[in-house]
Amino acid sequence: MKKLILLVFAITIISCKDQPKKEVKQNKNIEKQEVFPEELGKVFNSHGGLNVWRKAKVLSFNKGEEAHTVDLRTRKTVINSPNYSLGFDGNEVWLDEEKKGDYKGNPEFYYNLYFYFYAMPFVLADDGIIYEKSNSITFKGVEYPGIKISYKSNIGTSPDDNYIVYYNPKTYQMKWLAYTVTYASKKPSDRYNIIRYNSWENVNGLILPKEITWYKKDENGYPTEPARAPTKFTLPLVSEAKLADSFFQKPVK
Repeated sequence: MKKLILLVFAITIISCKDQPKKEVKQNKNIEKQEVFPEELGKVFNSHGGLNVWRKAKVLSFNKGEEAHTVDLRTRKTVINSPNYSLGFDGNEVWLDEEKKGDYKGNPEFYYNLYFYFYAMPFVLADDGIIYEKSNSITFKGVEYPGIKISYKSNIGTSPDDNYIVYYNPKTYQMKWLAYTVTYASKKPSDRYNIIRYNSWENVNGLILPKEITWYKKDENGYPTEPARAPTKFTLPLVSEAKLADSFFQKPVK
């Protein structure tokens, strides 16, 4: 649990130790050089751009009482809460509880779940992704074009998962995310859940979500009304300083 308290302090100390480096000129059009649709490149740009995303080393945010911290290079993860912590140390997923039974979920499924929702759309530039156009959806008279994302085999723990990102056709800002869940079944699915990205904020140059809401759908797969209360993200942090590998290891009792 001490990791939660030490996170900001650790990043500050590491940042202070960094020596000034000679600036290397970056290609501002990096999105156009990569193998993904031009429209998705515009979505990345509207959220701050891949150049900014790829300079970042640590991403942290709170969801309720949980503090999520992720190494963006290795995807090592720690989630701290008052009664439990869990994470991925680069080799295995671990769980540490104050009392046995404090955590009710599945750590292997949960440890990076909200990271993917929070780090949209940038995680859609990961390696091993296949892109294709998708049908658009309509909500309150506005049509949102879609881009479908699937994964090559043996990518991650659920390579059969699919995502569809829907964006505003004028601003190219991401508005909706449809996704399938195949972790338990290990089989492809055409049953999509859908999330509305309600609002965004600028965090060190990246436009990241402040609030998302799961929606119900009609017979055409179009969103209709909220299915539950919004999920809010607080205390966002994006840093170019690297955390020590020990930060992501299971606490030693």
